[in-house]
Amino acid sequence: MALTAENVKSIAYLARLGIDGKDIDAYAKDLSGILDLVAQMSSVDTEHVLPMAHPTDQPQRLREDEVTEHDQRDYFQKLAPQIEAGLYIVPKVIE
Repeated sequence: MALTAENVKSIAYLARLGIDGKDIDAYAKDLSGILDLVAQMSSVDTEHVLPMAHPTDQPQRLREDEVTEHDQRDYFQKLAPQIEAGLYIVPKVIE
């Protein structure tokens, strides 16, 4: 997929990026290459490939679930401007 200079300007505007006019052609070439690579990877048949949790398929190291800090809830609630029934009351910010 070949991007034009206008496409690059539009993308830069939407992303709120300031780009130098002399670099637009280079950006168009680089972004087109990336999109071509994505299209090439999308065409690969992955139907029989199992998903992996990690690219190197390493086991996850687990640790014991133990408490390492003491409960400071009462202390923090004393500092809060408003609490009710053990919950922090905050101002409404979304109508």
